[in-house]
Amino acid sequence: MLLAIDVGNTNVVFALFEGSDIRARWRIATDGRRTGDEYATWLLQLLAMEGVERSAISRIIFASVVPRADHNLTVLAQKYFGITPIIAGQGAAEWGFEIDVEQPHTLGADRALNCIAAHALVGGDMIVVDFGTATKFEAVDFNGAYKGGIIAPGINLSLDALVGKTAKLPRIAIRAPETSSVIGRNTEDQMLIGVFWGYVAMMEGLIERMKAEIGRPVKVVATGGLAILFDQKTDIFDVIDADLTIRGLQILADRAGET
Repeated sequence: MLLAIDVGNTNVVFALFEGSDIRARWRIATDGRRTGDEYATWLLQLLAMEGVERSAISRIIFASVVPRADHNLTVLAQKYFGITPIIAGQGAAEWGFEIDVEQPHTLGADRALNCIAAHALVGGDMIVVDFGTATKFEAVDFNGAYKGGIIAPGINLSLDALVGKTAKLPRIAIRAPETSSVIGRNTEDQMLIGVFWGYVAMMEGLIERMKAEIGRPVKVVATGGLAILFDQKTDIFDVIDADLTIRGLQILADRAGET
């Protein structure tokens, strides 16, 4: 089995693969100070609950946008599984596609993995949208080359800024509004309209501009937990895959095993 680990700014996602199928997935809050021993205490219990022996794991791959976590995940792999992990973007697990931007080395691991997975699963010219701590928009051409993108504040960051910088506005939950009205009748509804419909308008506007600039038919692929929420109120997405980043790790691990 393959253990794939995606370290984001907010959460670390662990996924257990049998072939190309995800058998289990777990997540834990990102903390760069968390040691390999702490990861192991948590993970080994979850594996046991799933009925999986640690010896069943033969490969481990991880990608990280939190450099401080890299050493601790390497310790986890080596000390508790006896495996030298594959690190996404390095050695045999190089990205394997053209990064056609001014500073190729600055492309985040999560964004690269989304490009790999979307190209493998969907193909053609694409815009890949990932709803995370930040919302990223990636332009990927029909050859799988990364042509550039957009980074915008995530919707929760926007809400945090709104609430944190005002004295009387309450904390609200992000959800789809019950109506399509954009004229709120109370403070909480007005906040939800501003955050939710404002975010939808931002996405629709940026994607429309990206499509016009690309100038060819484009499919829009979305990932991240909020993709399904927004899909209730907009028709801009052609494909939604909540596991896109993790699937990119699985594809990369298989490629690395073939070299």
